Amino acid sequence: MAGYFELVDAPDGGYRIRMMDAAGDLMAVSVTFPTKRAAVAGIAQAREIAGTGLIRDRSGDSQSAVMASLAKRRTGAGTGRGSSLSGGTLAATKRTRAHH
Repeated sequence: MAGYFELVDAPDGGYRIRMMDAAGDLMAVSVTFPTKRAAVAGIAQAREIAGTGLIRDRSGDSQSAVMASLAKRRTGAGTGRGSSLSGGTLAATKRTRAHH
């Protein structure tokens, strides 16, 4: 198993999603969703982003060689096949979305 999502109660009401790796270690925590239905829709969105989203390196020590390597793996460049990189995150952000 590659990992899984957990739906949990948010401390301020509503629900959050935790993305866990195969060993059960926390990988990311979502924003707060007002309903379970919205949280489940958030999981679908996270899956889409993880499978197709670009990587934007906004770190202070961005290493262009590392990012270029990841981009090649994602597009399959130089491999002769369309390999993918599931490296998206469902990180908590300062803004919350109202999902209905």
